[in-house]
Amino acid sequence: MCRLFRLPLALMNGTAALGGYLLCREVRPGVSGLMLFIGVTLMACAASAFNQLLERDVDALMRRTMTRPLPAGELAPHWGVTIAVLVLLSGAVILAALGAAPLLLALATLAWYLAVYTPLKRRTPFALLAGAFCGALPPLIGWSAAGGALGDFRIVLLCGILYLWQVPHFWMLQKRHADDYRLAGFPLFAPQSFRGPGPFLVLWLAAVVAATLMLPAFGLIAGSNVSLWCLAFCVPLLLTPFQRFEAAAYVGINVFPALVTLALYSTP
Repeated sequence: MCRLFRLPLALMNGTAALGGYLLCREVRPGVSGLMLFIGVTLMACAASAFNQLLERDVDALMRRTMTRPLPAGELAPHWGVTIAVLVLLSGAVILAALGAAPLLLALATLAWYLAVYTPLKRRTPFALLAGAFCGALPPLIGWSAAGGALGDFRIVLLCGILYLWQVPHFWMLQKRHADDYRLAGFPLFAPQSFRGPGPFLVLWLAAVVAATLMLPAFGLIAGSNVSLWCLAFCVPLLLTPFQRFEAAAYVGINVFPALVTLALYSTP
């Protein structure tokens, strides 16, 4: 099930939603925060299962994905559908208990991911610019669960950071598995050769860090450790120009949403 649900990615979505929830200072962590985390994580698990049903043909061609339950033949498609629907309903019930807004936003995110991004990425290397909305919306789901207004600049800023963050995240993922993606026929937004750090990646990461530093600038991240948080946000950008630190930079980018969430949680 962990491979079907891509559990680390699903947990990352739950964490991002919790970040939006914590940003709304009108509430403090409680049972509703835990329900939000579980509900969004389940919805992300369902999205992953539906996505693997739709892409099981190309998943079978790539070394990175051929061991997933559906292309490996460990799970029949009809069981995949059954599991995905049950997990989706479980997540929807939990989010519905938090209000209509978080439920509708979660369903809209799932629909966009499956109906827009999934087919689009077979056609254009710029599909990520559309798909990144899916990863940017979990904080908004958390914010709405906490009762925040959807147009508030604080949550717009956090969603914008998450939108920007996904581009270098997936660009580095494509770089690590470029041969697989080409074998499956996915168009890549990258040069044929991936030698050395890409200037585009460095520039985009600089934009991510600049946007993130606006959180302490506007007082959304504060406290005695604010300088350390700012330094931690800069680590992926500092490591990326050096090819020898590429693996560490990739880890730093992957944990970036969790880092932002921890900084928000630690703010008094």
